[in-house]
Amino acid sequence: MSNDRRGEIVWTPDDDAAAGSRLTAFAAMASDRTGRTFDDYESLLDWTIERPGEFWGAFADWAEVRWHDIPATALGSATMPGAAWFPGGTLNYAEHAVRRAGAAPAMVSLSQTRDRAEWSWDELRDAVARCRAGLVRLGVQRGDRVAAFLPNIGETVVAFLATASLGAVWSSCAPEFGVRAVIDRWSQLEPTVLLAVTGYRYGAKDVDRRDELGEIVAALPSLQHLVHLPYLYHEVPAAPGLDVETTPWSDLCALDGPLEFVPVAFDHPLYVLFSSGTTGLPKPIVHGHGGITVEHMKVLALHHDLDRGDRFMWFTTTGWMMWNYLVSGLLVGATIVLFDGDPAAPDLSTLWRIAADEHLDVFGVSAPFLMACRKAGLEPGTAFDLSRLAQVGSTGAPLPADGFRWVRDHVGTAIQTCSVSGGTDVCTAFVGAAPTLPVRAGEITARMLGCDVRAVDPDGVDCPAGVTGELVISTPLPSMPVGLWGDPTGERYRDTYFEMFSGRWHHGDWITFHDDGACEITGRSDATLNRGGVRLGTSDFYRVIEAMPDVADSVVVHLEDASGGPGTLILFVACSPGASLDDDLRRRITVALRTELSPRHVPDVIDQVRAIPRTLSGKKLEVPIKRLLAGQPVERVASRGSLSDPTALDDVVAWAAAHRTNGAAT
Repeated sequence: MSNDRRGEIVWTPDDDAAAGSRLTAFAAMASDRTGRTFDDYESLLDWTIERPGEFWGAFADWAEVRWHDIPATALGSATMPGAAWFPGGTLNYAEHAVRRAGAAPAMVSLSQTRDRAEWSWDELRDAVARCRAGLVRLGVQRGDRVAAFLPNIGETVVAFLATASLGAVWSSCAPEFGVRAVIDRWSQLEPTVLLAVTGYRYGAKDVDRRDELGEIVAALPSLQHLVHLPYLYHEVPAAPGLDVETTPWSDLCALDGPLEFVPVAFDHPLYVLFSSGTTGLPKPIVHGHGGITVEHMKVLALHHDLDRGDRFMWFTTTGWMMWNYLVSGLLVGATIVLFDGDPAAPDLSTLWRIAADEHLDVFGVSAPFLMACRKAGLEPGTAFDLSRLAQVGSTGAPLPADGFRWVRDHVGTAIQTCSVSGGTDVCTAFVGAAPTLPVRAGEITARMLGCDVRAVDPDGVDCPAGVTGELVISTPLPSMPVGLWGDPTGERYRDTYFEMFSGRWHHGDWITFHDDGACEITGRSDATLNRGGVRLGTSDFYRVIEAMPDVADSVVVHLEDASGGPGTLILFVACSPGASLDDDLRRRITVALRTELSPRHVPDVIDQVRAIPRTLSGKKLEVPIKRLLAGQPVERVASRGSLSDPTALDDVVAWAAAHRTNGAAT
C-alpha cells in the first residue's frame, strides 16, 4: 500500500492538551527513572517494547498498583508461551476498582427497562461489600465460578466486583444469548452460583426470558444457587423439580459485610471470556487479576487519557469484552456510564443524546454503528451539546476513512477518532490512538505502549512498510490469557496462539503498517480472499459496497478451487428498506468494485439475503459462512444462540443448499 493512498489527517492534538496528558506525565516519570530521553511517542514506544519488564515495572509504580506481596521483578521470563509476570506478587483487581471513596459518582446506569440510577463511590463500595457478604453466605470461595445472566446495569458491576474480591471466577452472558450458546459456555465452567434476570426491555419490546432461564438452570447440574435480580419481572422465578435454591437479589445484599479483598497471584483467574462460538464449543479464555489490572490501567490512562472524574462509556452488552474494558474505567477513577437497551430506539440519536446528557469525555461504539449514523445523515454535533466530548472510540470492525471524516465533520472537529483493535483473547486493544499523535482517515494511529505488534510473511519474516502480513505479537503482554479453561497441559493454548509462528502470538488478522507506525487491519486472515495470487482484504469490499444507499450490509467470501483455479468469489448483500437487488444494483456494485478497487474484486456471484449474520458483538460471520458454503453442516459452523439475529443464517443455508455441487456451493 503506497503512501499516496493514505487518508488525510482528520485530527491533530492540541499542544497544551498533549502536554497535559497522562501519557506525557508518564513519559516524564519514565525519563527520570531510566535516564533516557523520550521526546516523542516513537521513542517511548520503542523503550516499552525493547525493555518490557522495565516498562511494566515503571508503569505499575506510576499507577500505584496495590500489592499485598511485593513481586521480585516485573518480568521473570519473557518466553512465549509461559511469560512470568510479576512473580511472587499478590493483588486483587476489585481492590483497585473501588479504592476511591466519596460522594462523587462512580457509576451511572441507564436503561430502557427502568429509570436512571447513580452510585457514588461510597455507595458502590457499600453495595460491593453487601453483595460480597451475600456470596459468602451462599458458600462462594476462592476459585469457585459465579455466572451472570445479566444486562449491562449497575448491579452486574457490583456482583462482578464482589466475586473478584473473593478470588472467585466470573463469567457473564448477555440475556439475549440463546440457550444453547449459554449452556455451551457455562457447562465448561461448572458454576455454583447463577445471578440472572428473567426479562428486559429492548426499545419498546418486552423480552421474556423465564423459560430460557429454566432451561439453562436445568442444564447446569453444578448450580447450587440461583439469585434473581428483579428487572422486567419482579417475582422470583419458580424452578419446580430443580435442586437449586433461589434467592432474591435484595436478600443477597441485605446484610452489611466487610469490604475485604483476597490477595491472589498475578495470574489467578479473574474471569473467563469466550470466543464467539462460531465453530465447535466456544473457546474459554482465562484472564488473570494482575494482567487485566495493569493492562487496562495502561490503555485507559495513557491512550484514552482517562483520569479521576472523567466520564467514560462504551456501548456494549455483558457478552462482549468491551463490557470488561468499560468496567475497568473504575480502575483509573473515571465515572463509568452503562446503557442497556436498543441503541437505535427510538432512533440512532439515542446514544449521542446520552453522550450529551451525561457529559461524556470518552464515548465508544462499534464501527458499524458509526457508519449507520453516517448513512442516516445524523448531525450529532449540531443536534447536541458535545462540547465536553474529547474522544469517540470505534472497534469491532475496521472503520472506513469516511467514518473518520463523518466524526470530524458531523460530530466535532476537536474530537479525536480513536479506532482500536485487539480482541477477546487479550481483552484489550493493542493498536489504537494516543493523545499526542495525529489521526489519519482510515488508519489506526499506532501500536499501543508495550505492544510489539508486527506484520509478517508466511515464513515469519517482518514485512516492510506498505506490505500486508499476518498480525503477530513478538513480545509478551501481561493480559495475554493465563490459559484456556479445561486445558491443564496448555496444549490447546499453545496450538491456538503459537503453532503457526513459534515464539510469537498469532492473532489471525491481516495488518499493514506505514512508515510512521500507523496501520490498517483489513480482515481476518482465515477468511482470506485470494484472487489470481493477489490477497484481498474484506474491509476494502465493505467500504465500497456499503457506501451505496441501497445496500444496508454485506459479506464476501472466497471459495478456493481444489484444482488450482481462481475459485469463486461470492457477495451477499442485505438491501436497505425499499431497495432490492435487481440487475441495475448488480451492475452498479460491479462497476464500483472494478473502478474503486480492481477487476479482481468483482465477485463471481452477487445475491441478496434478508440480513447478514453477525455475532452479538457485531462481527460478520465470514469464516463460518465460508465453511457453510464449503459443505459443512450449519450446526458445526455457527451457534445461532450467539448471533444477533439467529434467523439471519437461514437465507445463506438455503442458498448453499440450492447451489451445492459435490459438497460445496458453486
